[in-house]
Amino acid sequence: MSSNPVAETVASLMPRAKEELTELVAFRSVADFDQFPRSESEDAARWVADALAAEGFQDVALLDTPDGTQSVYGHLPGPAGAKTVLLYAHYDVQPPLDEAGWTTPPFELTERDGRWYGRGAADCKGGVIMHLLALRALKANGGVPVHVKVIAEGSEEQGTGGLERYAEEHPELLEADTIVIGDAGNFRVGLPTVTSTLRGMTLVRVRIDTLAGNLHSGQFGGAAPDALAALIRVLDSLRAEDGSTTVDGLAADAAWEGLQYDEEQFRRDAKVLDDVELIGSGSVADRIWARPAVTVLGIDCPPVVGATPSVQAGARALINLRVPPGVDAAEATKLLQAHLEAHTPWGARVSTEQIGQGQAFRADTSSPAYRAMADAMAAAYPGQRMQYAGQGGSIPLCNTLAGLYPNAEILLIGLSEPEAQIHAVNESVSPEELERLSVAEALFLRNYAAG
Repeated sequence: MSSNPVAETVASLMPRAKEELTELVAFRSVADFDQFPRSESEDAARWVADALAAEGFQDVALLDTPDGTQSVYGHLPGPAGAKTVLLYAHYDVQPPLDEAGWTTPPFELTERDGRWYGRGAADCKGGVIMHLLALRALKANGGVPVHVKVIAEGSEEQGTGGLERYAEEHPELLEADTIVIGDAGNFRVGLPTVTSTLRGMTLVRVRIDTLAGNLHSGQFGGAAPDALAALIRVLDSLRAEDGSTTVDGLAADAAWEGLQYDEEQFRRDAKVLDDVELIGSGSVADRIWARPAVTVLGIDCPPVVGATPSVQAGARALINLRVPPGVDAAEATKLLQAHLEAHTPWGARVSTEQIGQGQAFRADTSSPAYRAMADAMAAAYPGQRMQYAGQGGSIPLCNTLAGLYPNAEILLIGLSEPEAQIHAVNESVSPEELERLSVAEALFLRNYAAG
């Protein structure tokens, strides 16, 4: 990183940043209160609120959102007549999955091989720290030249839409000239990247019933309709022979124009086992950024251990469908539900229930804010030029904000590069990326104010 006062300040703040991220990661702030204590999320929210108050933010508040969680808001006034920038992150995290699969405890930030490991280190508690670092660096070097609003969401990973609905009910609260979503990531470590598109998503639960109760497989198997077998057939109908997603009526042939994803690099990033093929057709970028993708997230059926010789009377599954830009998520949901019903065999009873949804997003990359960010990233990453990439994940709030504030520019940056392994075991963040992106964000705010 080239020597400049902002970069030097951020470098000096990195030990403090590690201490703060250690504190924040320690909260088991999974917004699924059937599995994790609500108090863990509430304590994490208070930590963020206290951090904002300590930096001079005004109107700091814990917002009770309609889904029963809390988002943290604060406003840092800038010079009279200055532009307003909203900085977003979320403090809730994914469950740790199999804690035994973690090399070190998921809720203890641990340094190993030059990275910091812990659930939420990159997605997205690290984003909260990134915003704090950028603002502290500006305050130490002439002040923050814009009005800043910060919003830290408490249920982004659950997709329950609490903050979206709160924003719709209080449209003046998050209004800004530009919005920086700190929940994306670089294409790879060391390559500065803004995310210009996001796939949307829908979550659908499907249930199939065939019998009044389980039956002995020796006495009735072969004629009695097996609900689990029916469910397996339905789920298999969602993929073509090559693994491409096939939902009746949903186009799956779009092409990605922009930064391409080398197939061998993708295999390494995704840790695909030797000799196992990738699924789908077209380029990797087509498949993960421009086309729909279905994933079976879970199946309710008897586990292998303890299973009995029974024909199953009922079974259900949770299905996630990623929806590409240009496709309405609500329409995709209807197509998915219709597909599941049409492909259920043997006249079995089938029911579907949508339990979550988020629209896809496409940014305007020709805006002044993008030019300001390009210059900032070039300074923070010497010798590199800002790249544009898509992201297969969903951030439903983006479309809500775009609808509420059609004149606002929205940029997506963050710490979730491939090595971070977000949502998986052994999630980590690169401290070098945290440092460089904090510098980039600080310089962006300065550039944008001057533009």
